[in-house]
Amino acid sequence: MVSFPIPEIDWRDVLTPAEAAVAEDALAGLDNTQIALKRGAAVRTVANQLASIYRKLEVRSRLELSLYALAGRRTFGKKPE
Repeated sequence: MVSFPIPEIDWRDVLTPAEAAVAEDALAGLDNTQIALKRGAAVRTVANQLASIYRKLEVRSRLELSLYALAGRRTFGKKPE
């Protein structure tokens, strides 16, 4: 069973712009190789960024990242004004 508290902070305040872009791509269903090609980065860089995202948001997988986004009613994309 996966459980964690509902996020009280906006993920945009936690992640760097590069990490946010990788998170958006991961949530869109792209794998690490696809993200790396899209961003012009090494696959290992993407893996390191995902590890940093998981650590910062206290999740352990893409599934938990998706649940985090849903639980906090956060949409990945443009920050609301």
